[in-house]
Amino acid sequence: MPVTVLLVDDEPLVRTGLRAVLEAQPDIEVVGEAADGAAVIPLVRQLRPDVVAMDVRMPLLDGIEATRAVLRTVESPPKILVVTTFEDDEYVYEALRAGADGFLLKRARPAEIVHAVRLVAEGESLLFPASVRRLAARYGDGRGAGDPLSEARLTDREAEVLRLMARGLTNAEIAGRLVVGTETVKSHVSAVLAKLGARDRTQAVIAAYESGFVAPG
Repeated sequence: MPVTVLLVDDEPLVRTGLRAVLEAQPDIEVVGEAADGAAVIPLVRQLRPDVVAMDVRMPLLDGIEATRAVLRTVESPPKILVVTTFEDDEYVYEALRAGADGFLLKRARPAEIVHAVRLVAEGESLLFPASVRRLAARYGDGRGAGDPLSEARLTDREAEVLRLMARGLTNAEIAGRLVVGTETVKSHVSAVLAKLGARDRTQAVIAAYESGFVAPG
């Protein structure tokens, strides 16, 4: 089954470019477009895309609020990939904190765009871990009040897995580092997400940075 994508951007040229790049792939299908975040929820409910490529800055409803709205109101919501001009934009970090699964730069090469969509759809690793670390270092200070890490009671192995997740390692890479099976790693990752109340790896890693459990440097 192809990965289905909904494009949300107020610039028609951006949507056209993304559609051309993605639809050139046999395993990706663009199922719809929207020019503002305000149109996202009805389209998500109608089209049930796997991934929403969401502009972070839009005139009526920006990508941050649209992300919050989708995750709050849609059952089994899609993965959300924030599309942005600047990777160090505070809006990007706020979108990730709101629940977005990763981000994509508008100037990215076609191969990078395709890779980002596939990676977010799979949900196995953190997209652009170095950039997330920089964002956490710049904008995450003081936001860990009531952080979930203090109550999570992670085991030593789960804590080790979370640190490796924060470095952007895939399950297979973590398995190789810890000399265990991939299925074992998947079980540890699932336990970490459940204990942190995190929707995905990105949310778990942000919680780890904001709590000071992982240093963003």
